[in-house]
Amino acid sequence: MKILHKLISGLALAGSLLMGATAWAQQSRLIETAETVPAANQWLSPGDRLQVRVVGQPGARVTFLNGQPLTELAPALTNGKRGIYQGTYLVQPTDTLQDRPISFQLLTPDSLTATARSKNTIRFLNPSVPVLATTRGPLAYLNYGLGEDRLGGAKLGYLDSLVVLHLTGRVGDLYRVQLSRHQTAWVPQEVVRLLPPGGFVPASLTGSWSVQGDSLLDYVRVPLTARLPYRSQLLTKPSRLVVDIYGATSNTNWITQRAGLQELGDVTYEQIEPDVVRMVLHLRHRQSWGYHIGYRGNVLEIQVRRPPQKLRLRGLTIAVDAGHGGSNGGATGASGAREKDLTLAIARQLRRELEQAGALVLMTRDQDVTVENGARVQLLRQRQPHLLVSIHVNSSGSPTVRGTSTFYRYVAFRPLSVALYEQMLATGLPGFGNVGNFNFGLNGPTEYPNALVETAFVSNPEDEKLLVSAEFQQRMAKAMRQGIENFLKGCRAKGPKGWLLGQSAE
Repeated sequence: MKILHKLISGLALAGSLLMGATAWAQQSRLIETAETVPAANQWLSPGDRLQVRVVGQPGARVTFLNGQPLTELAPALTNGKRGIYQGTYLVQPTDTLQDRPISFQLLTPDSLTATARSKNTIRFLNPSVPVLATTRGPLAYLNYGLGEDRLGGAKLGYLDSLVVLHLTGRVGDLYRVQLSRHQTAWVPQEVVRLLPPGGFVPASLTGSWSVQGDSLLDYVRVPLTARLPYRSQLLTKPSRLVVDIYGATSNTNWITQRAGLQELGDVTYEQIEPDVVRMVLHLRHRQSWGYHIGYRGNVLEIQVRRPPQKLRLRGLTIAVDAGHGGSNGGATGASGAREKDLTLAIARQLRRELEQAGALVLMTRDQDVTVENGARVQLLRQRQPHLLVSIHVNSSGSPTVRGTSTFYRYVAFRPLSVALYEQMLATGLPGFGNVGNFNFGLNGPTEYPNALVETAFVSNPEDEKLLVSAEFQQRMAKAMRQGIENFLKGCRAKGPKGWLLGQSAE
């Protein structure tokens, strides 16, 4: 009897476990996925939207944040798939959430329930305790938004170190920066350092400016009480440098212009927003030769370069950048030709051409070594060449695509890229285009005119044969040298007041 009783009890327990396992299996199938949108750790401020998505049992009631409902999308919006729920919650000033995952609840019509949590965490920021950070390193930068591709997010501009930023959000490894009341940007986590709580949102009145020149440069200096973020644009027609200082309100009562100016003309400003001062620096020459913005203490200093005294190759310092190298091989052709080898061979040919014309040549690499782009940019900023040509080899998923192209980032440096492009076409290569706003590290510096040449497509058999030919490499190097010379000739054109205009060869 005892044995029978134990057997019955064991069967009952097994049945109970089986029913429990079945119920658990049913519940685990009720929710397939539950996530925040985007699926990344986030910081949100009052007024931001927390977006979530659940994929689960159709026809159920799904909630999050203690009862906030999700809506099941109509099949017409989901390519016929049912059971996709989405919800949005507008963050309120009184909400608190400290780096926690979001919990979801699902209830079916027959009273089956399931719960799930997002893999990512959410923090609701308290506007009474501003989150501040400072930029670090020599190459800190701001992005326009959260977009990303192989060149990184589209950059708004570069910043000096120790610039104070007000952070109001986060998505993954990008922080949202409140530049002004109406403007935001995004900064990578790796280029900032968070500050302890208790600081004030960065703001400053502007002092009175000084504008002067020395034997090398023209300068504009604006006293502030904090290192505020800024953005610069080098515009044409007329040639001018526009700098926006975020968090600044004008208390500038005079602008002192001292002796020695050679490149700066009229210097003005306007208060375009209650907390944004816009500086407008008119340039005397149509072709800009670059500028640098940084801080000396809390004084914002803008250094404006002048045209070379003699606009010819002899005596100029030309930087030549051979793309890739070392462990970074770049693209490879069908016959095995490697981009890093081709760019170095062409760069060496270009160096010979330029040195024969009397130029001083600065190579970012002269061997098959790994040199990160950040290190190349820092080298070039230190050495201050008159201009830069970066050499690369293009590639496409289609072997039929071929041709040559040039790239520039800033419109004021477009004439150099156009002059190079026209001469590359003269080699007989078909044209693939002159490309602007190119978001590439070597085109980012504002200190000197720069352009990138994508010589030809190594992925195209016909182009690859040309690229590996020593004779054609020399022909391309001669074309680039001639393109630089044509750019300089354009800079020698005279304007109505005798100023050099730097007309592009278009």
